[in-house]
Amino acid sequence: MKHYFNPMSRGVTTDWILTELDVPHEQILIDIESGGNDTLEFRNINPMGKLPTLVDGEIVVTETAAICAYLADKFPAKNFAPELGSYERAAYYRYLFFTGNTIEPAFTLNASGYEHPQPGQAGWGDMSRVLATIEVMTPEKDWALGSQFTAADVVFGGMLDFSMIFNLFEATPKVVDYVERIRVRPAYRKTHSGFINMGFSIS
Repeated sequence: MKHYFNPMSRGVTTDWILTELDVPHEQILIDIESGGNDTLEFRNINPMGKLPTLVDGEIVVTETAAICAYLADKFPAKNFAPELGSYERAAYYRYLFFTGNTIEPAFTLNASGYEHPQPGQAGWGDMSRVLATIEVMTPEKDWALGSQFTAADVVFGGMLDFSMIFNLFEATPKVVDYVERIRVRPAYRKTHSGFINMGFSIS
């Protein structure tokens, strides 16, 4: 298994779940500053030239949430994904897809100083709805799906953590508490050392 990543990219999230799962793999660092992700060799693997990218034999998986979901299913003994067909599995899918389909585009657009002229036409609605939904989906205690930490926390919690680091939104006390629980996990500390060493506000 090969993991193409850069620790200062979204690849930090997939590096984190690989560390949580303790999965043997080849770590391939891509220098994005020199255009390493735009070479013909890499674009043949991932035409988007994006990180992270996971190659498992002949299988290529791209997109952060997809990689996390793939790994959680590939190693079921780690209990990083709920049972298929369960209530928890349905909620799990919501966390995975809400993060990339709604939170990230809404926060990106907002950080750029833009507002969609017709929020009803945007898949993510508007910032007020996104923030209200984040508040509802953030767990009061433990993790997104209860007592078991899962890939939903890596994806959803990881996005909230990243967004707090870069001040993309004003986190409520409940969100802050949830992210603080994430930040003390050993696998998180190990894989996010780049952000920590750069002096970002990570307790």
